[in-house]
Amino acid sequence: MEVKKINFLKSYSSILLLLGGIILGSILGLFYGKDVLVIKPLGDIFLNLLFTAIIPLIFFTIASSIANLERTEKLGKLFLVMIVVFLATILISAIVMILAVYLFPIHQNIIISKVPIENIKSGTIGDQIAQLLTVNDFFELLSRKSMLALIIFSFLIGFASLHSGEKGSAFRSFLDSGNEVMKQLLNMIMKLAPIGLGAYFAYQVGVFGPQLFGVYAKPLGVYYAACVFYFIVFFSLYALVAGGKRALIVFWSNNITPALTAVGTCSSIATIPANLEAAEKMNIPKHVRNLVIPLGAPLHKDGSSMSSILKITVLFAMFGKDFTAPSTILLALGITVIVSIVEGGILNGGYIGEVLAITVYGLPMEQALPVAMILGTLVDPIATLLNVNGDLICSMMISRFSEKTKW
Repeated sequence: MEVKKINFLKSYSSILLLLGGIILGSILGLFYGKDVLVIKPLGDIFLNLLFTAIIPLIFFTIASSIANLERTEKLGKLFLVMIVVFLATILISAIVMILAVYLFPIHQNIIISKVPIENIKSGTIGDQIAQLLTVNDFFELLSRKSMLALIIFSFLIGFASLHSGEKGSAFRSFLDSGNEVMKQLLNMIMKLAPIGLGAYFAYQVGVFGPQLFGVYAKPLGVYYAACVFYFIVFFSLYALVAGGKRALIVFWSNNITPALTAVGTCSSIATIPANLEAAEKMNIPKHVRNLVIPLGAPLHKDGSSMSSILKITVLFAMFGKDFTAPSTILLALGITVIVSIVEGGILNGGYIGEVLAITVYGLPMEQALPVAMILGTLVDPIATLLNVNGDLICSMMISRFSEKTKW
């Protein structure tokens, strides 16, 4: 009996400490309200350390994975399976949200709040695509705002290393070594997670908590309920598809730390280290997890897909428009896919998805964008939870379909 207690504490000590920090932070937020801003810098320090280490982590994990592939055909199959799984789960999550707003219609007046609007860069579609996928100087790759460009560059470095033969062996060893060093660095940073996430939870509860009970209560209630349903039911179904009851147990036994990190940081990018660690514990093949997790963070977002539908529905209710037309729903599904790709996983950053939806449907920007921004902020925690755990469950399904992995 004593041995079991020791093993339990050893296995779950990090999770228990994390939960302790989060619970303490939430209590502080409830009792002290906006006064908890004084401890927010502790969360900022933790998050800044994470973001500083994320850029080299993504570079080394992707580049080393590509460089060590023995057969390029294997990569092609992996990519095909990954694209199909990503698109399928994004569309399924959007359809679940559409059904939710049909079952619980949103008919209420939304107060238009004064919210500062970001400057949105204008330009041709070609210019915007070029800025999304590339940068014009090397140092600009070293920013999480250029995440897609960094991923593409990492792929190119990996392919170049793969095709360099014997002469590139030293560089491939450098990539492997760098990957291991970054993993150890991130393990060190994650030791601060109970303090950092506790401070961030205190901030979120203290500052944003009161808004949940205002005019946004009904749409937020519908959204959070739909997300919880999708999280429990559909993620369990995905796990069963990935490998039956064993895979189901493996997933729910290892997704706790990534889930708590996601809710605390509201950033898919910041949760990459926790997701990679969880995927390793779940015995997902190295080359699969090192591609799917870093790629999924900016490109695959079930939670953002559902929030996109919510925002469109609320804006339609706000301006008295009908959301039931098939063409409107199909357009909304198309927007959710685009939003999932371009949002980029930046903490509270970028309102490109909202601007796109408002522009496509011809809604007045000055009145619609502040509402979409407020909703985006209030749904961010659970949306990020679905985004992050969605990457983890997708890596299981991709591993099953491409590598025949069994748990």
